Amino acid sequence: MFTVRRCWPVTIRFPQNSADIATCEDYRLLENMNKLTSLKYMEMKDISINISRNLQDLNNKYASLQPYLDQINQIEEQVGALEQAAYKLDAYSKKLEARFKKLEKR
Repeated sequence: MFTVRRCWPVTIRFPQNSADIATCEDYRLLENMNKLTSLKYMEMKDISINISRNLQDLNNKYASLQPYLDQINQIEEQVGALEQAAYKLDAYSKKLEARFKKLEKR
């Protein structure tokens, strides 16, 4: 693994003045920031893998439910057609009733 100590051993081991010490501290800070960033990216990778897995599961469940959803759509269409037939039958029965009452009055 990349480390500051391996790349800049002279700067770290033999700081000559306050500027060298500050540079060493900056390198340590940068190394720590890189480690934390790397950990965050690994966490984000794990989260994205879980999201991907869950999405695949949802897609599989949806695919398994698709035949039932198709049946529901078909039933809905049939109910609509049946409803229209019921309205027509109701209108026809009202016409027949009106005719019957008309014939009764004669």
